[in-house]
Amino acid sequence: MVKRLILSLALLISAAPVQARDISQPELEQIAGLIFHNECASKDSCLTSWNQGEEFASLGIGHFIWYPAGVKKTFEESFPALMQFMILKGVALPGWLAMNPLQPNPWSSLDQFLSAYDSQTMKELRQFLIATKPWQAEFMELRLRASLPKLLSRLNEARQTHISAQFERVSTSPMGMYVLMDYVNFKGEGTSPKERYQGNGWGLLQVLENMSGEHPGLDAIKAFAASADRMLTRRVALSPPARNESRWLPGWRKRLATYIRESENFSATRE
Repeated sequence: MVKRLILSLALLISAAPVQARDISQPELEQIAGLIFHNECASKDSCLTSWNQGEEFASLGIGHFIWYPAGVKKTFEESFPALMQFMILKGVALPGWLAMNPLQPNPWSSLDQFLSAYDSQTMKELRQFLIATKPWQAEFMELRLRASLPKLLSRLNEARQTHISAQFERVSTSPMGMYVLMDYVNFKGEGTSPKERYQGNGWGLLQVLENMSGEHPGLDAIKAFAASADRMLTRRVALSPPARNESRWLPGWRKRLATYIRESENFSATRE
C-alpha cells in the first residue's frame, strides 16, 4: 500500500508540465520552522492539538488532520498519509500506531482527546512528533510537488496555462516555496469536491486561479496573499453559521502576512 501511494505521487510529479523548484536542506529546515511557528507558535505541546469546533485532531508541525471513525470527512485527511511516508522512510512508529498505521483517530471527540492529553499513548505520540520534525517537513515538500498535476487535471488549456504560470511565478519568488508549502499544508490543494462551501473552494487552486500578474518577486507574493485573503474571506461568508468560522479569519490573515514579511526579509538580506 505504501509503495503504491509513493508510486502514484511520483507519477503525478513527473507528469507535471511545471514543477516546484528544488529546495536545499537548510531552506527546507527554515520553511519547516516557519510552518511550525504558524501552527504551534513553535511549542512542542501544540503538536497534539484538537481545535474547538472541529471534528478532528491536528497533529505535528503542519497540524495534519486525523479523523475519528464514523465522522464525515469534510476536509482532506493527511495524518494517515504522513504515517505511510514515515514507514517508507524507515521511521519507527509508536507501538500502538505501528500495529495499524492507517487506523482512525482513537479519540472520538475533543473531550476524549483533552482527557487523554497526559496519557501514555498521547505522550508517545507527542514525543514521536517532536522527534520526526525533519521527516514531516519532507512530507510537506512531497505534498506540494504532487499538488500541481492535481490542480491541472480536468481543467481546460487556458486555465492550465494560467495556473501553471502563477505557480511558477510564486515558486521562483523570494520565499515562494515557503508560501506554497505553507498554504497547501494550511488549506489544501483545493481539488477535493468535499472542500467547498456552496460550490466554492479556498485551496491553492482557487488562490492561483484568482491571481493576476506575470513577473516573480515581491509583487507575486503580495498578489498571492491578496488572493488567499479573498478566498478565505469568501469561505467564511459561505460557511455554515454553526461553525462560527469568522473567529479564525484574523489568525488566517496574520498567517498570510508572514508571506509578505518573509519575502521582504529575504530580499533585504540579499541587498
